[in-house]
Amino acid sequence: MGRLVTLATTNLNQWALDWEGNLNRIKESISIAKSKGARLRVGPELEVTGYGCLDHFLELDLYDHALDSLLAILVDRSLDDIIIDVGMPFMHRGNRYNCRCIILNGNIKLIRPKLYLANDGNYREMRYFIPWKGPRHVEEFKLPPKLAEIQGSRFVPIGDAILEFNDTSMGIETCEELFTSNAPHIQQALAGAEIFSNASASHHELRKLDKRLSLILEACKKAGGVYIYANQSGCDGDRLYYDGSSLITVNGSIVAQSSQFSLVDVEVATAVVDLDDVASHRFAPSRGQQVNKCADYPRVRVEHDLLDAIDNMLVSSPLLSPRIHRPEEEISLGPAAWLWDYLRRSKQAGFLIPLSGGIDSCSTATLVFSMCRMVISALKAGNEQVKADVQRIASYGEDGWLPATPQDLCNRVLHTVYLGMSEQSSQETRSRAKRLAEAIGAYHQEVDIDDVYQAQKQLLTKATGYEPKFAVQGGTDASNLALQNIQARIRMVTSYYFAQLMCSVRSRPGGGGLLVLGSGNVDECLRGYLTKYDCSSADLNPIGSISKLDLKRFIAFAEEEFALPVLHEFLDATPTAELEPRSDDYVQTDEDQMGMSYAELSVFGRLRKAQKLGPFGMFERLLHEWRDQYSPREIADKVKRFHHFYAINRHKMTTMTPAYHAEEYSPDDNRYDLRPFLYPAFYSSYSFKKIDEKVALLEKRAKRDK
Repeated sequence: MGRLVTLATTNLNQWALDWEGNLNRIKESISIAKSKGARLRVGPELEVTGYGCLDHFLELDLYDHALDSLLAILVDRSLDDIIIDVGMPFMHRGNRYNCRCIILNGNIKLIRPKLYLANDGNYREMRYFIPWKGPRHVEEFKLPPKLAEIQGSRFVPIGDAILEFNDTSMGIETCEELFTSNAPHIQQALAGAEIFSNASASHHELRKLDKRLSLILEACKKAGGVYIYANQSGCDGDRLYYDGSSLITVNGSIVAQSSQFSLVDVEVATAVVDLDDVASHRFAPSRGQQVNKCADYPRVRVEHDLLDAIDNMLVSSPLLSPRIHRPEEEISLGPAAWLWDYLRRSKQAGFLIPLSGGIDSCSTATLVFSMCRMVISALKAGNEQVKADVQRIASYGEDGWLPATPQDLCNRVLHTVYLGMSEQSSQETRSRAKRLAEAIGAYHQEVDIDDVYQAQKQLLTKATGYEPKFAVQGGTDASNLALQNIQARIRMVTSYYFAQLMCSVRSRPGGGGLLVLGSGNVDECLRGYLTKYDCSSADLNPIGSISKLDLKRFIAFAEEEFALPVLHEFLDATPTAELEPRSDDYVQTDEDQMGMSYAELSVFGRLRKAQKLGPFGMFERLLHEWRDQYSPREIADKVKRFHHFYAINRHKMTTMTPAYHAEEYSPDDNRYDLRPFLYPAFYSSYSFKKIDEKVALLEKRAKRDK
């Protein structure tokens, strides 16, 4: 029969500083794990506080409240008879640590601080916490009186140790440690640990899950062992969406995987594993040679049988194939779930989108429709939390009202408005916007802003006598840009005006306001191809970190998956801001005005951020990658044009709407991509001179070789 044990991992939708809600979800997950026969439950990183507390981690109150939550777990006798691995911060000898707390029957067995802190990209753990003193270091932690009384002792061990149960042993990692070159589980496995827990707060990013899965599966593929990975889920109060996908693996094969995108606040996945499989996997003599040279780990002895009783007649869980969504599916689910969490937790009445008839605002509206689809699925599955949230947000005071279709819900929570101009706006965009709103059920308005535009335009003329004109009417570049910006900013002001009063228009009880959604994509942000404080200025932007190419893939996917044939028209439409007058021989288009294609912008963005290349390094890389498409001089011109416009428009990113993080080359200035917003002129820069020198050298060489 083997040495069988039932293990549990969790997805928890925690929320920064939601003390009571977080505690209730933790307790619920432990109870569910126990009901499924689990002997060990692993929760996400910093689940007691929520991971996204940011500078609140510097406040003493937070640590006091966290200890209150820990005390509530320790005194709850219904949570006995299971090993609880819970995440929370601790203060120890004046330092702050990101820790795991291992509990059994109201007794703390070990506090395990994080050894290696995440401190890049979206993570700033070194701002809040201290890395632990080193692997294998253990000392005593002095409990505060209220915990010491429950513990029956003033001191418990704190540090990096293996838990030694009566029948097996367990090592502990936390998130970032798995990603390090010499991850703790390697030495712990050589020291004999058979089970490893990893508590994480890993956010969603397009195409990231397969990378994470490969690391988790590799963790025990060579060394052998059972790896339990727990992750947070949902919107923790910031730009990130934590995407679950908690796992249990045996020797590098999956035996349990929870959902990646879900509206379930508490999800527990369990598996029955046979530790004899681990022992068999480790029989290689070469492993024994390494064991003999490995320094031993300190042990914390726990007088407890972790394995299931032999008469339980359990059967090992079958191996599973990993579930990985395609990028277009990820876009349809991640931002949609994030929007739902934000809406229900912000206590707002719904969303408003200035719908332009282009693919960007179309994508934002389609994401809200996808959110409605997820909500309807959750209602059909009997999700009581979603039911309560829907009735609070969208019932309009009708007792017991529930939507039957995504369109029913969309009509209550999504408001769209087409803000047209007689000379600039086309019938095509007006029609597409209206028919999209009808297809998804949105409450739609058409508003012409000509009068407001003319009034704003005349302010300058009355004050100065100067009459600005568009370029196609013989005006200067400055006048042309100013007149476009008036329209763009009027649309922003109008959107907020409608958002504040549409609930009153619709006689919604209690009034309330709508969250304005922006629709600027990541490539336009990089290029600065937007007006500061225009419709890119909103409360939230679900597509602000998604490329135009990926948005097109998403819309093509949604056309079929959501049965929305109108979306095909948005794929075929030429991207245009519609801010200049149209004529028979001129229509404003995005790519012509930007001087580069969206595909090229995506390449520039990845090289700049993900590959960490400046202008000269980017030029050298593209000399190889684009050698069959462009000459060295053409490549140089494109690279210089990108960096020039990136630099002169950087100031716009300091004011951009908080956007859902989805892409590794996001230019989010507030959290992810920290850069100056006042640059020296790039066209006279040293890096551009180096590019020019190399172009001249390459052209001279090519001429000589002819």
